[in-house]
Formats: sequence, C-alpha cells, structure tokens
Amino acid sequence: MFSIKNLLKTGAVLIFIGFLALAGIYLSMRANLPSVESLKDLQWQTPMQIFSADGKLISQFGEKKRIPLTLDEMPQQLINAILATEDDRFYLHFGVDPIGMARAIMGQLTGQNKGGASTITMQVARNFFLSREQTYVRKIREIFISFHIESLLTKDEILALYMNKISLGHRSFGFGAAAQVYYGKDVKELTLAQIAVLAGLPKAPSTMNPISRPDRALQRRSVVLQRMYISDYITAEEMSAANKEPITAIKHGAEIELSAPYIAEMAHQEMVDRFGKEAAYTGGYKVFTTVTSTLQYAAQQAVVNNIFSYDQRHGYRGPISTLRPLDDQAKTISTSDSNQITIAPITKEEIIAALAPLSSYHSIEPAVVTAIFERAAKVTLQDGSEVDINWQGLAWARAFINDDKQATPPTLTSDILALGDIVMVAPAEVGYRLSQLPEVSAALVSLAPDNGAIKAAVGGFSFQQSQFNRVTQAKRQVGSNIKPFIYSAALDSGYTLASIVNDAPINQWDRSSGVVWRPKNSPPVYSGEIRFRLALAQSKNVIAVRLLREVGLDKVIPYLALFGFNPEDLPRNESLALGSASLTPMEVATGFATFANGGFLIKPYLIERIEDSFGQVLFQANPAIACDRCDETIETLPKANNVSSDSVELVTSEHEALAPIPIIKAPRVISAQNAFLMTEALNSAIWGADWNIKPFWQGTGFRARVLKRKDIAGKTGTTNQAKDAWFSGYSRRIVTTSWIGFDNPSRNLGQTSYNSNLGKDQTTGKEFGAKSAQPAWISFMREALADLPVEHFEQPEALMSVRIDKLSGKLTTKTDRSSRFEYFELGTAPTEYISQDISSEILDGSDSDISTEDGIFD
Repeated sequence: MFSIKNLLKTGAVLIFIGFLALAGIYLSMRANLPSVESLKDLQWQTPMQIFSADGKLISQFGEKKRIPLTLDEMPQQLINAILATEDDRFYLHFGVDPIGMARAIMGQLTGQNKGGASTITMQVARNFFLSREQTYVRKIREIFISFHIESLLTKDEILALYMNKISLGHRSFGFGAAAQVYYGKDVKELTLAQIAVLAGLPKAPSTMNPISRPDRALQRRSVVLQRMYISDYITAEEMSAANKEPITAIKHGAEIELSAPYIAEMAHQEMVDRFGKEAAYTGGYKVFTTVTSTLQYAAQQAVVNNIFSYDQRHGYRGPISTLRPLDDQAKTISTSDSNQITIAPITKEEIIAALAPLSSYHSIEPAVVTAIFERAAKVTLQDGSEVDINWQGLAWARAFINDDKQATPPTLTSDILALGDIVMVAPAEVGYRLSQLPEVSAALVSLAPDNGAIKAAVGGFSFQQSQFNRVTQAKRQVGSNIKPFIYSAALDSGYTLASIVNDAPINQWDRSSGVVWRPKNSPPVYSGEIRFRLALAQSKNVIAVRLLREVGLDKVIPYLALFGFNPEDLPRNESLALGSASLTPMEVATGFATFANGGFLIKPYLIERIEDSFGQVLFQANPAIACDRCDETIETLPKANNVSSDSVELVTSEHEALAPIPIIKAPRVISAQNAFLMTEALNSAIWGADWNIKPFWQGTGFRARVLKRKDIAGKTGTTNQAKDAWFSGYSRRIVTTSWIGFDNPSRNLGQTSYNSNLGKDQTTGKEFGAKSAQPAWISFMREALADLPVEHFEQPEALMSVRIDKLSGKLTTKTDRSSRFEYFELGTAPTEYISQDISSEILDGSDSDISTEDGIFD
C-alpha cells in the first residue's frame, strides 16, 4: 500500500508534470496566439447613423446594432444579473475559475456535464479572437488568451468589453443595443424583469429570445432571478414581483426621428464611396447632413399632397382586387330612414388575412369594403377596426378611362365600390376617404444658392415603393425651364429687357427630313412685336427659337454649360430652345441658383460633417461660396489637416487651437448684371407687369402670388405632349425645383375633363407646369420662406433705370400707365423716344385676343 507520504510525492510529481506539459503547450502555441493589445484601443463595429442638420436621426446603416456603453452607463442591476448568471466569482479569479473548471471536468468524467467552466474573461477571449468550435485545442488557446487579457486589462474593462460585445439576438450586440431592440428603451430605463430577460440571452440568444420564444424566455428569466436572489443581489419580494411580470418584448428599430429615405440613401452612398462599404457600415460614423427637419418634412408633404391631387383629378382606377365575388350569401336590409344597406358576409379573420401582405404608404392603407350605403360605405382596416367613408370622401372617384379622359361624376356609392373590394383609404377630417396608390411620379429639391447646401430633397412618392431617386437619377426633358438660360445668353449677346422681338409663327423647311418645322406657342396665341421681359414671362416658344437663332447654337451650348449642364445633354438643334434637353431636377436647380446668387456656379452638397463614434469631427464641409468680396479666412473651424477643393478633413480635439480655414470662392460664370436682369424678368413671370396692355397678359407662374412675396422669381416648364411638368423658382436665399411626370415615358400627364368639385361638369384642361408642378413648389416655399425676411435682390453696379414706353420699349416722357421704369446695363439703354401718343390704344381694352388665367399654361 502507498503511504500518505508516497501519495503526496506522486501527486506532486503529477502536478509538476502537468505544469511542464502546460508550459510546453503554451510555448508551442505562443507564436500563434493572437495579440490582445488591440483590446486596449478597440474600435467597436457600430452602425453608421445619418442625421439632419438639427440633429434628428434619419436612418441607420449596418447589420450589427450596437450602442457602446461604459460600465458607469450600465445599471448596477444589469451588472449584477450578468455576474450572477455568467460568472459569480468574476472578481475573484485570474481569468480561469478553478472551481468551475473542476466542476466541468467532473461532469465530463461522470457523464453529467453541467457546464460552468467558461468565465466572462474566457468568453471575451472567444468572442474577440476564436471560433466557437468545440475542441480541446481551442479551449486551451482560450485559457491562455484569458491569462493575457487578465494581465493587460482591469476587471471592469474586461466586463465592459463583454457587455458590449456579446451577441443577444436580432442582430443586436451588447446590452445597449439589446435594450433598444427588444424594449425601445435606454438601458437605464429597464425594469428588473426586463433586465433578467436580457441577462439570460447570452446562453442561447436564438432559442431563448423573448420575441420568437417567449415561453423559453420566461423560463430563463426565472433562472436569472433565482441566481440573483441566491447571490444576494435582490430580495425574495423583488424576485417574486419580477417573476409575475409578463414578457413584453417586441422588436424595435432605430428611433427614426425624421423619415427622409431618399436623403438617407444619398448620404449612405457618399459614405460608401468615401470609406468603403465595410468601414462605412461598422465605423460608427455619425453623418450630419445639410437638410433641416422642418424643410425636409415640408418638401415631403408638398410632393405627396401634389401627387395625390394630380391623381385624384384623373379619376379612380378601381380596387386593388376583390376578396371574393358578391354571391347569394350577401344580404340587403332596410334601415329606419328607408336607406338600403348591403352587407357582405365576410368574416373579420378573412379580411385580416387578405390585408396582411399589403403595404401602407404615407397616410393611405389597405381596407376591405364590408358595407355599402347609398352615399357612404364602411370598410375594415388591417387591424380589424371598422371606419366609415362619407360621400365627401367618395364623390371625387370618377372612373379613370385614360390619362386624358374620365367618366362622368358618380351619383351613388355603388357606382364606385362593390362589396369585398380591397381598396386604399386615408384619414379625412370626418372619418376616412377613398384613395389609391398613385402611378405618377414627382420630385422636389431645394438648395442654398450661396453655397449649394441641399436643404430638402424628395425623390418620389415613396422610397418603399421605388428606390429610384428622381432628384439625381431621372434625366427628363426640361421644357420651358430651359428658356431663362437661352434668354440669359441673348442678354449676353446685346439684347435688353426692353428689346422688341417678333412673336409670330415660324415655318421652316427642313431639307434633311423633307418637312416643315412649325414650333408653336402654348396656347397658340401670338402677340406680334413684344418686349423681351414679357416674352419670357409669358413663355413664348417662338421667341425662344428666334433668340437661339440670333445668338447661334455654337455660342448657346457653351454658354449653357456655364450653368453646370453637360454639353452632351444639350441637343445641337433649335429644339433646344423649347426644352428638348434632358436634365435632372438637381441640375436644373443648380442652374437657377446662378441667377439667385448673382452669377456664380455652386456645387450641391449634402454632408455637412462626419463624426466618429466618440464625437470627434473627421470631416467638415468647406463648400465654394458665391461671393466677390469674401474675407480670405474665417476663424470658426478647428485646425484642418488637409484642405481640398470642396471639404476640410479634420482630426480635432477640444484642446486644439482654432486655426483659419481658407474660403473657397465659387467661379463666376455670368455677370452680376445679367443675373439681376434675368431675376427681374423671372419676377415678372410670377407678378406680371403692364396690366393695362391689351392683349391682357400675366406671367405663367402667377399662382405663386399666393405667397405674397415680391422677392421671388420663377419659371414654369412643360414638355411636348406634357410628358413632364416643371416649376423652378427662388428667393435670394433658397432655390427650389419641382417636377412631375410618369416613369413610363409612353405616358403623358394628360388632361382632366371634369373637375373634382362633387360632380360639377366643367372642362379643366391640360396638365401644364403651372397646374401640375407649381403647387408643390408653392406649398414647400410657403414653409421655406416663413423664416426668411423679405430680401429684394441687390442691384449691382453698372446698371441704370430709365422710363420706357411699354409697347415699343423706347424712351418716353409719359408717367401714366403706358410707361414703366426698366433696368439696363450702362450703354445699352434706348436712345430714341416714342414718336406719338398711343396711350389710348393701350388703355382701350377692346382687343379680342385676351389670355385668361386658364389660358396661360406654360
């Protein structure tokens, strides 16, 4: 028999041999062990967040949801729950828990494995440096790495790494993100019951998930609470109360404060181009855009409401589908007021199942028609609730025949709806109203003309419906929106606002095609000799062609390129004067900004600055500014490491001294005088002039007078066959372009054969820029101008003002309504006076060639 002394000697030898073996294994593995130094300066893989200029979250990009927190930012109850559940001797061991290890080994030997070997430190080692394969070699590597981690970091640092790294299901990593994903809360707002649910997730985040497996989550929560109680972290009363709480977790997304998906995608793409997809998605960047929440929301409402208005004018296209045909089971009953009601025998379960796959867009949502009154209906929504639609919400629904024609107004609900119809509805002032998903598209973009900052951009009706961004991707024919640039070229070639041009039909033989080209005004009304200012305000097509001929294509195309237009997008023929060029709304707005800012070409930009996850500024935009006399430096930005033509790259800290940043001047592309004169003419397109002249006229953009601002200017635009409609306009501090049209190029905007005023039979005419695109512009600018004081465009030097005769454009001594003051560049004013008094002709009013408001289209 072995004596105790021999047994101790044998044990000591075995222990020594074990240590030698362990040392040998360590020496053999040491070269292949990963360095844990990276944990000292860890860059968390956190998602990219996009914000508005006023700090509202627009979107978040990145598969992994993580909100890194320091240990001080985590509630003590959560820390206690993790320690009690995962490693109750964490602050006592050296990375490996001998007691837990011995328990695990005995379990393996006896076939009763109860776990307990992995400490929090070992889990950190595994999560950062190793795979989850179950091998002895991996376990030994895990132990050695744990020793390294414990020698390098404090216990608190290790625990913080664990609580920020651990996977907790639904792509959430760390408890900060999990609190948001499961409960939509900050981690400090969690209840004890909710903390226990989250603390139980590391063991099996998929099978114990409170969303997908609430029963398993409930059981695991009970285990966590029991261990907290045993560890003396909570009382029996607290454990009992928490166990009685229901499982309340539901999936929450990021707390989006401003829904602007087209803006988010633009910023996202720029970040991917700048940093690469992997870094952009995991670098924790905070991207602050130039858009403000107020203007972006106003732009979205303007576009959506205008689309709905257009769509409603053109009639009702019928239900999405029918739940099931009306059959013999339907029954009709009489009410106490002698009305007849037909009620569909459709169960609520059938309705909810049928509506579940359908999407809602903005304010409209799917519903099923379940009851029809003579002039009302009842529908059931996706959540099973029933709502009423009165006649006011139905009467607009004349049947759509085609883009140019609608049926006569309905008189009964049965003319519009049938039982079981699956339709779209929207809230109304009283109850709900019938709606439909629009087929037409639209876009709106607004810029700051002084530096190109994008203030708002909406690329379509719904990003959910179509990710195609019509602001930047849709090149569409611009129609009369091109005319201001043609007229600007004419001013540069010697014309003045008082120049007389012949507004008469053009008939030109085209030898190559063998046909006669006859450009026409819209409407086809001709005024004969007309002043330059009036011709632009009335959007005279033939005048634009004549000016293009006078200036010449060889000069016009390079001149238009000064406004940022790609010469390859400008056709080299006279149709250019009528707007056959295809440009994006962003390009059009950029061109108009040159008139607004006094003659400079600005470059649109969206990202104002980029911060890292710690708030350190990595990039600050430094756009070219429209100015002649700028200070050479400003001392309001931190020190720049690198200055480029359109940005400042920064790596700053609060301790760095402020350093001057050079101002970049935007290139001047037209003279200040030209820009001012064009703005004057475009102001007349809205406010008109010469009210006493017959034929009576007003500018095509007259509807913008509702804004009651004299400091605005703008231009309508409609293409051939009305496939596209535009309005572009500006004040001194903001320029906005609105477009509407169909993505399908074979469709045009058509016309309405009836108005929507509850069935009144009245022809309302074709869809032109002023009718189709300008309402969105007006709606947006009403909000955009609200906080901007009236600021008239500053008259530059080298301009003079003289009194001219309104009809002839010559000088006059008259001071009555037959005359007006006009602006001229020095040396270009007329020198000849009007030779006879024609004021009686001017004021006569007997001319029959009168344009009414409805007759001014473009």
